[in-house]
Amino acid sequence: MQKLIYSLFFLLIAFSNSLFSQSQEVRLITIDEAINIALENNYTLKQARNELDLSDDLIFSEKADFLPSVTASMSGSRTSGQQFLFDRFSEGLDPFVDVTSQSISGSMRANIPLFNGFNNILTLKSSQSNKESREQQFARARELVIFNTASRYLQVLLDKELLEIARQNLETSTTQLSQVQAQVELGARPMVDLFNQEAQVANDELTLTQRENTLALNSLLLIRQLEIDPLGQYDFEVPELELNDLPWMDVNLRSLIDEALTTRSDILSAEASIAALKYQLQINKNSLLPSINASASVSSRYSDQYSIAGQDVNFSDQFFDQQVNRSLGLSFSLPIFNNWNRLYSIQSTQVQVKNAELNLDNSRMQVIQEVTQAYNDYSSYVKQLEVSEKSLLASEKAFETQQERYNVGASTLIELTQAQASFVSARSSYTQSLYNLIFQEKLVDFYLGKFKGDSIF
Repeated sequence: MQKLIYSLFFLLIAFSNSLFSQSQEVRLITIDEAINIALENNYTLKQARNELDLSDDLIFSEKADFLPSVTASMSGSRTSGQQFLFDRFSEGLDPFVDVTSQSISGSMRANIPLFNGFNNILTLKSSQSNKESREQQFARARELVIFNTASRYLQVLLDKELLEIARQNLETSTTQLSQVQAQVELGARPMVDLFNQEAQVANDELTLTQRENTLALNSLLLIRQLEIDPLGQYDFEVPELELNDLPWMDVNLRSLIDEALTTRSDILSAEASIAALKYQLQINKNSLLPSINASASVSSRYSDQYSIAGQDVNFSDQFFDQQVNRSLGLSFSLPIFNNWNRLYSIQSTQVQVKNAELNLDNSRMQVIQEVTQAYNDYSSYVKQLEVSEKSLLASEKAFETQQERYNVGASTLIELTQAQASFVSARSSYTQSLYNLIFQEKLVDFYLGKFKGDSIF
């Protein structure tokens, strides 16, 4: 019995460990998957989609305004007390009778504007322009999500590369420590070299720990950008990073600015908003014009006190025949004085149009500044990459040379350590320059409004 209990206990532990390992399974995410996840989960985009749906509903409502409005009503009443009955009066009887009466009435009415200053047309166009503006806002918000996700993803990839450099550097320092220790034990090197190398290994371990912490922090920021479970285990795949033959080096800056001003979603959104405001301004001006409306109605009623020649008339004859009334109407309305409210609305909308145009001018200047700065930075990063590549090759040869000289006793440990530090610094600078150039290339694309798809590579 005791053996059975032990067996069940160990089986339970094994099952729990299996569940734990499954729950900690690492999910590998590519950059395209990361972008798609961010586009699906981002709450700002969800709100923008809801606004777009509302714009469609508003346009449908504006189109329906061209149709006549129809209302129907039905009412019933019960009245007790002295009442005037016209039927008794027409028959020469006392029309005032103390009686309890019941009645039912119903009506249907239709109205259609024949002329209202073309407000229905202008309102529809204004709503369509507003929808276009929101569509462009959604497109720009989508581009921003793609850019932010790609930027954080590239930062994580850079941190992984720098971590690997720090790890390899620690391995090199540890190997050198073993060599120095062996040489010190043989008396070929002074004890101070061993202490210096131990200090170098400790510094490299600290650098490795710092790189690990930086990678963990930026990975958490990327996970937050994706809006996925922060307690999950994730790894991010390194894509094939290409510089695309430096696409912006031979492009005229003026042409890039012109392209941005004609394709940027935020500029197009501002232009559509101005068009909507201008339609609204025309609507307010047209409120000073007269309006003409046509109407048609049909109504009927039933009363239990209704009679003809002393004979009661049933519900069907009254409601559907004898008491049916039909009417057609035409109304003309001319606004004369409304406490200057209409004039104020016109002036207010004119100010809104002017402010919107000023904001558009400011946005265009901002676009010019962004594209110019991004283009200049891109050119600078191209040169930095060229310089860092040369520095990397030179420092690598210098480190290899100092390693060989130290092994034969022709160089000091300080010289070897300096050469190693220069080589590690050159590797880190080259890696950072490469990722900075890739990031800057995508930044130029973003400022030009080119992030229309779901992938940036």
